[in-house]
Order: sequence, then C-alpha cells, then structure tokens
Amino acid sequence: MMPSTKADSNSRPWQRYIPLGLILIGLLLVILFGARTVISYIRIQRTSLQPGVTDVEAIRGWMTVPYIAQAYGVPAEFIFTQIDIPATDNQTKSLSQLNRTYASGQPGVMLSKVKAAITQYQVAHPTPRGTPGSLP
Repeated sequence: MMPSTKADSNSRPWQRYIPLGLILIGLLLVILFGARTVISYIRIQRTSLQPGVTDVEAIRGWMTVPYIAQAYGVPAEFIFTQIDIPATDNQTKSLSQLNRTYASGQPGVMLSKVKAAITQYQVAHPTPRGTPGSLP
C-alpha cells in the first residue's frame, strides 16, 4: 500500500464537502415535508365535519356515507335508500367512488343526492336547540 501524498489529498478538495452537502439536502427535505404535513393537518382540521354541523355544503367527495351519517345525525340506511344504492359493500367507499360506480361517471351526482337526502331528513326530523345537529 502506498502512503498518501500531499498531492493526492489536494487533488479532490470538493470531496470533503459531500457529507456536508448531503446533510443539508436531508435537512431541506425534512423541513419541506414537515411543512407539508403541518399544512395538510391544518387543512384537514378546517374541512372535516365537526359534531353538530348542519350545513350540507360542508360535505365533500372524500367522505363516506357512514361518516356523513354520524356527523349529521342521520341514519346511514336512510341515506343509502335515498341515493338508491345498496349499503352492503359500499360502507367504506367515498362519495367519489360511489359516483364512479353508480352515476356513470357524471360528476357530482352522488354528492348532490346525499346533500338532498340530508336536507330532506333535517326538514322531516328537526332537532331541538342545543343538541348535536341543531343550529345555534
């Protein structure tokens, strides 16, 4: 083995900066994805349904019928009956997925039907003030 000479160590001075560069890139990635995670968390907190929500405009395509039913205090069976699809095998599908399957790809059909079903149920079954699902 040949001893290293001063010429060998000076021939590639940039090599000692590689670990520093990789550490900086790693830190930038952690900061970038950490910020994206925080922003996503905040966005989910703002758009998810809170107990007692009655405004059907808060319903989104990513929501499932059982999720909506619980948030609005409406039986899931009622919603499935109103939108004319079977509850079996559709409990875990989002409104967007149900729309693709049962609405022949026409955008927003299931969302509109669910909003109409919720509104119909709220009119037929008004809740007393101060209970979940009622307006303040």
